[in-house]
Amino acid sequence: MPMAVDASTLICTYRRFKPHLLMVLAQIGYTFLYFITEASFNHGMNPHVYITYRHIVAGLGMLPFAYFLERKIRPKLTVALFLEIFVVSLLGVGLTLNMYFASLRYTSPTFVASMVNTIASLTFIIAILLRLEVLDLRKPRGVAKAVGTLVSLAGVMTMTLYKGPIVRNLGHPPIHLHGKTTIQENWLKGSILTVSSCITWSIWYIMQAFTLKRYPAKLSLTTWMCFVGAAQSAVFTVCTEHKPAAWTIGFNIDLWSTIYGGLLISGLVIFIQLWCTEEKGPVFVTMFNPLSTILVAVLAYFVFGERLYMGSILGGVVVIIGLYLLLWGKEGDQEEMKAEEQIVPTCCEEHKNLKVPVYTSAGNYTKEEP
Repeated sequence: MPMAVDASTLICTYRRFKPHLLMVLAQIGYTFLYFITEASFNHGMNPHVYITYRHIVAGLGMLPFAYFLERKIRPKLTVALFLEIFVVSLLGVGLTLNMYFASLRYTSPTFVASMVNTIASLTFIIAILLRLEVLDLRKPRGVAKAVGTLVSLAGVMTMTLYKGPIVRNLGHPPIHLHGKTTIQENWLKGSILTVSSCITWSIWYIMQAFTLKRYPAKLSLTTWMCFVGAAQSAVFTVCTEHKPAAWTIGFNIDLWSTIYGGLLISGLVIFIQLWCTEEKGPVFVTMFNPLSTILVAVLAYFVFGERLYMGSILGGVVVIIGLYLLLWGKEGDQEEMKAEEQIVPTCCEEHKNLKVPVYTSAGNYTKEEP
């Protein structure tokens, strides 16, 4: 009997924290993506070509699962719905990712990675304005959500603006990343591109919540976003890259980074994010983004021997504190929703069984009706 109780407790705990676990795994996937794509770009692969190939691979990988597993639940694709998917794909792939990678040419990877962490705060603000998030400052959990967002933003700014002393390396790094990197410093242009990509990224997370209500087939939606986004990126790349040799990909790190980024990130991870968006909302998904920055800094320090500053450590701790506060606040929303779901059916049953006396015009009682 105790074993059965323990098993049921474990199952309930797993179901409760399943979105949290999936988002942590997604951020681990993004962490390895950073190093694989860096090695590929150092090898000479064009970032915009990479985006196009990556989403073609993702679409081809997701297509069989979407076609067979969602045949019965996939809504009919109307012109209006396709246009909505087109806009979502543009915000998530065609426009955002191309601006993001283009900004790397004019700034530094550290600056771009730090600025991306502001997406959570931007998404939270937009979600409140659109009433996708409830913020009641009269309740402790509401205050925790607001304070957690501000604390996380403060941690991001600390990681971005404050370096501090360098942390001494413990030994020789086991792996070295070599290659040719050319950064054309133009901070104004790069900053504009970075901020623009963060804004469109935030809008993309918000739009997913609306699109999922009209097109709940998450595998099919992921597949559509991959193919449409790849087509949009291909048009952009053709306009900016005029060398046919840029489209050549060999049996090397370029191929492996494309397969990894396509199947795991643009395919599986995007599907996970869609599922978590439907379960917990877009703000919940974006609040895990800083974890990949922290993991990248730690992995780069221990494995690749890159410099680690005290500002990054301090900012990372502050971000985690803010993340915990926001998640604690959002757990209160989930508990309130569950309580309302339990109360409403009970009230309906009571009204259903309630007997109402019916009287004649003379005032005599005849019968009772529900």
